[in-house]
Parts: sequence; C-alpha cells; structure tokens
Amino acid sequence: MSELSVDHVLGIKYLTPQDIQLIHQTADQFKEVINRPIKKVPSLRDITVANLFFENSTRTKLSFELAEKRLSADVINFSAAQSSVKKGETLIDTVNNILAMKVDVVVMRHPNPGAGVFLSNHINARIVNAGDGAHEHPTQALLDSYSIREKLGDISGKKVVIVGDILHSRVALSNIFCLQKLGAEVMVCGPATLIPKHIEKLGVMVELDLRKALQWCDVANMLRVQNERMDISYFPSVREYTQQYGVNMELLQSLDKEITIMHPGPINRGVEITSEVADSDQAIILNQVENGVAVRMAVLYLVASKIKRN
Repeated sequence: MSELSVDHVLGIKYLTPQDIQLIHQTADQFKEVINRPIKKVPSLRDITVANLFFENSTRTKLSFELAEKRLSADVINFSAAQSSVKKGETLIDTVNNILAMKVDVVVMRHPNPGAGVFLSNHINARIVNAGDGAHEHPTQALLDSYSIREKLGDISGKKVVIVGDILHSRVALSNIFCLQKLGAEVMVCGPATLIPKHIEKLGVMVELDLRKALQWCDVANMLRVQNERMDISYFPSVREYTQQYGVNMELLQSLDKEITIMHPGPINRGVEITSEVADSDQAIILNQVENGVAVRMAVLYLVASKIKRN
C-alpha cells in the first residue's frame, strides 16, 4: 500500500494500522531530508496549505509551518483571534472564503470536538486535524509512536503508561488509539478525578499509584495538567499533585529498570517532571520535537497525494 486508506487525517480512530505504518515509513524518508544541509524538497510545490488555528498554539503551528515550507508548499496562516470569526462569521463561511483562494489542504485546530469531520463533509479540500477540543490530536500521537519506534525498535508488545490529566487530553485519546493499533499495551495513571469514567472500555488499564505504573511500563508519556480546560478544581493543590504524580530522578533511579520518558509539551517543569528528568538521557522530548516535523511532512505529503488534479 503506497497511499492512505482515507482522504483526510481527522483522527487516529479513522486510520488503519497500515496507514500508521505508511506514515512512519514516509517520515523516515523525510527525517533524512531534514538532516541534510539543504532541507527542502519540491514534493508539495504548487500545493497551497492553509493553517487555520481557532485556538492558540505555538509548537504544533510552528511544526506544521516548518513541515509545509520544507515540502515547498505555498502557506497561508489564519488566526481566529485576528479574523472575522470575532464578528460572528461561521466556520463554513470562513473556510469557504479561504477555499475561494484555491487552497488544497487545510490544517485546522478548533476548540470544538468533531470540527474537522464536520468540515470534511462540507468543503472540497483535504483536512488535517491539528487538535479538536479535548477529542483528538492525531499528528501528536503519530509523532509519539514514531519516537517510541525509533527508540525501542518496535511498538508491538511494549508497555506504555500515559500519566496525568487524561480527562482533558486529546493527546491521551489519540495515543491510546494509535498505540493499541500498533500492538502496544496501554495504561493510564493519574488522580481518580482526572481519569475518565469507563475508560477501561477502550481496553486500557487504570493505575492510581505512579510507582506501580512506572515499574510496569517501558515508556512513560507525561502529560501536563490542562488548567485552561478546567472549570473546577480536580485536586487540592499543584504541590500535592507533584508529590503524587510528579517524576523526579530519585523515583526513576529507584526502579529496577530504565524506562523512557516522553512529554508532548509544553512542560511545566517541577510539576509533572523535574528539569533533571526532562534533560536526562532517559528523556526523548527533543527527539519528539524533531520527529514532529518529519511526521507532519509525511502526513501532508500523503494527504496531498490524494488530491485529484483535473
């Protein structure tokens, strides 16, 4: 199979294991490109990509922009904060206006779950979901799984624990879907108030004790607490959260094996992990950032290759 089974990348749940493997294999080739002295390829020349960010983003937006430029695409950046959305314009009107400019691919982050799916049913352009509310963030899960594959050689049979604010995290849900499709065992760990009810139905294990979770896993993916999505207090204090669910070097060294530490960023240093852990050899956080560009190049390239040229 040399092309995706889907026309859009809206969520991991719509991708097959073969789709994910194809994205990873394509990212291998692009990773080689971005480590060359000349980091550009003409793969998306004459393709126009619009980045529509209806929610603030720094890392994901920069990563997509860099990926697009490395592929020689024409790029339009749209920020809802400075747009007619503030004046009451609907999502479809906004996008149709942008499509009138002959845009081929739309990369969209939106606060509402399902916004990408809604859009894909109404407009004639390829959609890449850059995060929809607390629902999915497929390219983050693709780069996380790619980084595990790079570090450990294979994902099948590996044990991965996702630690922290599972309830509000689109990264957690996409990672669960992605890792399971690639044959990993997945556990979630955090305060009971931040673990969604019935999450076991997704086939994941739940562990409230961090030490037990770390002792079990090969990889720990540490999530930040998403205070901006919380309308009530889910735990007594940041200090108490850190005491129970923060990872420091002392805790890592007390385990009887070495585990790999990941973080999708941005890191709250001293809360979910200490600076010593973040900067240690066990952490692959900067690898994740580098891999993000290669994986997003792969996603954009494979989605653009589905465009039917008249």
